Amino acid sequence: MADTAIGGAKPVNARKSRGFWLDLLIRLVREKPLGALGGLIFLILLFVGVFADFIAYEGENVIHPIDRLQAASAKYWFGTDQIGRDLFSRMVFGAQLSVIVAFSATTLSIIVSIVIGLSTGYIGGKFDLVVQRFVDAWMSFPDLIILIVAVSVLGPGVWQVVLVLGLLFGIAGSRIIRGAVLSVKENVYVQAGQSIGTPPHMVVFKHILPNVMAPIIVLFTTRLAAVILAESGLSFLGLGIPPPAPSWGGMLSLDGRTYMFQAPWLAIAPGVAITVVVYGINVFGDALRDLLDPRMRGGGTSYSGGAVRH
Repeated sequence: MADTAIGGAKPVNARKSRGFWLDLLIRLVREKPLGALGGLIFLILLFVGVFADFIAYEGENVIHPIDRLQAASAKYWFGTDQIGRDLFSRMVFGAQLSVIVAFSATTLSIIVSIVIGLSTGYIGGKFDLVVQRFVDAWMSFPDLIILIVAVSVLGPGVWQVVLVLGLLFGIAGSRIIRGAVLSVKENVYVQAGQSIGTPPHMVVFKHILPNVMAPIIVLFTTRLAAVILAESGLSFLGLGIPPPAPSWGGMLSLDGRTYMFQAPWLAIAPGVAITVVVYGINVFGDALRDLLDPRMRGGGTSYSGGAVRH
C-alpha cells in the first residue's frame, strides 16, 4: 500500500499526477477569477460561433418588410433592423464570422511570428540584424495606416482581412518569440545538444520550441482580441468585410449610426458584443501570462509539459 498517504493526507505526487492543463485550469480559477470569467466569455464566443446554424432561429439575411425596426420582443429577441432582418440571428452569425476571422488571422500571425522569431533568435548574427531592422521599419508605421493601405489595395473581403491582419500582427509578434528564444538558447541543455553535434533543426524543434510555448500561448490569446477589434474597426470604416455579411463592426457603422436614436438596439447590441468579447479575451490572456510566465511567479522554477525552464 505504498500509494496510500499516512494519516489521510494526499500522496506527495498527487499534484504531479494531474495533467499540466488541468493544473493550469485549477490555478486559473483559484488565483485569477477575473481571468477565468474572461475564459468563459471566450468559450461562449467559440460555442456560439461553431454552432451558429443551430442557435440562430433563421438566416442572417431573411427579410421581414412589415417588421422593420421592431424593438425586442418574444418574436425578435434583439429586435429587427431597418429592412426587417432579425438582429439576434445577425449577431449570432456575426459571432461565427468573428471566430473564423480571429482564429484564421491569429493562426497565420503565430506561424509568421514563430518562423521569424525562431530563425532570427537561433541563427543570430547578421541575419538577425538585417531581419530585425526590417521588423523595426515595419513597426514604425501605425497599424491603422498599414491596414487601410493594404486592404485598399487587396480589396474588402474575409480572406483579404485575414491575410492583412495575420501578417501585421505576425511580424510585430516575432520580437516576443525572438526574445524567448534568445533566453532559452542560453540554457545548458541547448548548449549540450549543440556540443554533441545535434542537427540545428533538432535543437530548434525538440529543445527550443517546446520551451517557448508559454509566450506563444499567451500571444495567441491576446492576438485573438486584437484581431477581433481590428476587424471590427476596418468593417466600421467600410474597408473590412462588406455587407450583407453580419460583421459586428459593419452593423455598428451602417445600421447603428444611422438609426442611433430611432432604434438604439442596432448600435447597442454589436457595441456591447465587441466590448465584452475583447475585454474578456484580454483579461483571459493577462491571466494566462501571469500563470505561465515564470518571471511573474517569483522564482526560478521549471515547467512540465513544454513550458519554459530556468
